Amino acid sequence: MSDASGAAAEFTRLIEIMATLRGPDGCPWDREQTIDSLKPFVLEEAYEVIDAIDAHDHDGLREELGDFVFEAVFIAQLEAEAGHFTIADSIRSIADKLIRRHPHVFKRGQDEPVLDSAGQVRVRWEEIKAQERGGSPKPQTLLSGIATALPALLRAYHIGIRAASVGFEWSTTRDVVAKIQEEVDELREVVAAPGPVDAVRAEEEMGDLLFSIAQLSRRLGIEPETALRKADDKFTKRFGRLEQSITASGRTMKEMTLDELEAEWQRLKSVQHTD
Repeated sequence: MSDASGAAAEFTRLIEIMATLRGPDGCPWDREQTIDSLKPFVLEEAYEVIDAIDAHDHDGLREELGDFVFEAVFIAQLEAEAGHFTIADSIRSIADKLIRRHPHVFKRGQDEPVLDSAGQVRVRWEEIKAQERGGSPKPQTLLSGIATALPALLRAYHIGIRAASVGFEWSTTRDVVAKIQEEVDELREVVAAPGPVDAVRAEEEMGDLLFSIAQLSRRLGIEPETALRKADDKFTKRFGRLEQSITASGRTMKEMTLDELEAEWQRLKSVQHTD
């Protein structure tokens, strides 16, 4: 059995299992769910897939991908029951979209330009998307297709990609760095002003700074959500070592000064320099 036919058989089996779970003699919990109640499970499974990828845990990734596909089948089952669409409609939609947006592959030799780099492919992809939006009955803009539910840093990254696809972009990476410095200076101005910090303006300036940092990350070819997640993990590991070291010395963090904590932090960094 080929990979494709094997996948088709297992996918059909999953769909049938889902229909049974939702059927009259199925599972009470599954029968109670709605597309809204499933949202947190979709997010949870997405992040578990990412965790497995970050860890290069291939066995774990196999399982997590299955869980993620199950959530898609579950939601499609609910939509099918409501008469909106089936999972087959969703699969047909993405298959058609992939063919439509890869004319350099599927229409090779039919007056379609040859694309030699990933950058050229991305530009062509955005051009085709723009053409599709132009034919849509709903009012569309270049940025309207970016999901507002994305993590904010990742959304900023994709906003920058879309804007850059039509030439709305800094000339050089140094210009982005200069923009970040400008935002830092504006935030410093808010913090240094006499009296209580203007929370509204501070929030605005912090947002501008984070958005600019996301654009620098994009220019450097770094996906900022992944970079920040790795930084979170690194800090968490180092902070755990700090807690263990201080506990082993018979002290507590609360009784130590900031200078003492920083000195121990730097000592552990020098010992664990590979993190």
